[in-house]
Amino acid sequence: MAQFKAQFPDNFYWGGATAANQIEGAFDEDGKGLSAADFVEYIPKEQRTKDNAMEITSEQIRKTLSGESDARHPKREGIDFYHRYKEDIALLAEMGFTAFRLSIHWSRIFPNGYDEKPNEAGLQFYDNVLDELLKHNIEPVVTLSHYETPYGLTEKYNGWAGRETVDHFVRYAETVFTRYKDKVTYWITFNEINMITISPFTGGGIVSDKEENPIQAKYQGLHHQFIASSLATKKLHEIIPNGKMGCMLARMSTYPNTPNPEDVLKAQQDNRQNLFFTDVHVRGEYPEYMTRYFIENDITISKETGDDEILKQHPVDYITISYYMSSLSSVSPEGEVTAGNLNNSLKNPYLESSDWGWQIDPIGLRVALNDMYDRYQLPIFIVENGLGAYDKVEEDGSIHDDYRISYLSKHIAQMKEAIGDGVDLMGYLAWGPIDLVSMSTSEMSKRYGFVYVDKDDEGNGDLARSRKDSFFWYKKVIESNGEVL
Repeated sequence: MAQFKAQFPDNFYWGGATAANQIEGAFDEDGKGLSAADFVEYIPKEQRTKDNAMEITSEQIRKTLSGESDARHPKREGIDFYHRYKEDIALLAEMGFTAFRLSIHWSRIFPNGYDEKPNEAGLQFYDNVLDELLKHNIEPVVTLSHYETPYGLTEKYNGWAGRETVDHFVRYAETVFTRYKDKVTYWITFNEINMITISPFTGGGIVSDKEENPIQAKYQGLHHQFIASSLATKKLHEIIPNGKMGCMLARMSTYPNTPNPEDVLKAQQDNRQNLFFTDVHVRGEYPEYMTRYFIENDITISKETGDDEILKQHPVDYITISYYMSSLSSVSPEGEVTAGNLNNSLKNPYLESSDWGWQIDPIGLRVALNDMYDRYQLPIFIVENGLGAYDKVEEDGSIHDDYRISYLSKHIAQMKEAIGDGVDLMGYLAWGPIDLVSMSTSEMSKRYGFVYVDKDDEGNGDLARSRKDSFFWYKKVIESNGEVL
């Protein structure tokens, strides 16, 4: 039998990914306004429940703005990338990064979201960051909205629940496209757009307790994001003719728990609920299976004249995903449950779990890539994948994170196999190449980086950067174009 050898293409992008709200800090400097992320509180593990992990109530907002709250808001601090970006980018360049995903904090550009004129200091900051990346021959991949809805839009329209937010987003997009047209080719509209239906405040600046029908508000806000994405894609192609717009999905592959046909059907339905978002972005229309879902859940999407045409005429150019785990579906979910980033699932007995209970499934990444490429036939870019883990600093300052190397190497090996299967894979951007504030828990102890940042969950530390063992490993991976794992 002939031996087949898969390999990464020569133009494959290697690098890492971050979000402005998790790294920048400087939340009130140089004219920046408040965003949804600035209200997220740090909740110690012993006090944490599923209900208080990410959602914010009207009362929490009131207490924060009035000064009554004594809660810490770690995303306001980040890891001070705002002042240390040159040092941090130099470390990425030392590893050999060819691409780096960052987001623009919308409220740095339009402090309230609805301002008539952009904030020049904010625009200049991203000019500086992009110039620094290009100086090191690192391709920027820029997300327009990564859980950073300006609070002004929440206050005025309840975020994306209001149709008015569409126009403000498009103006913001047009502003940054025009400003950075000679510096950025690859763009992404909304990070993990499916988040708005799971955590509407995080994903869309929507305060659920302000809504009579919160489920309706989530899907209406999602429709507004779909329209805004298509209109931004139209603007991108006008302003940057060679520009490429991607959508972004938190891919949650789901397996049936048993061969029971009811479990198989349930897994198919759950997968469709996840792929619905890319179906709209790529195919330019709502899939028929969602018509039934909306009827059965008493959801009515309010559309303006021309909305369907907007979606159809301006689909995305490529697909980006985050991938961290797979899940199990069952019509009778009895058994041990494992914690997950965005959902809980029955525990898969064939998989190991991370320190945070996320089940580790490298082969699931190959399955997800094959399924998505079969479905869409569009280039796919993995723009998040990584292991959140506790790291121990040894007496000599070294950090031996073999567990991270093992996790990443297994996932990269499966990516290579997916390329061999025929998937058009553009690149791999590991999540959090420099330790950052966790999105879901606002912890620092949940570390992803190749670079350690001296800061703990309570905000203590001098923010010094140091290289972990994985730093030197990833450098060899990039140098060898994925051959040395």
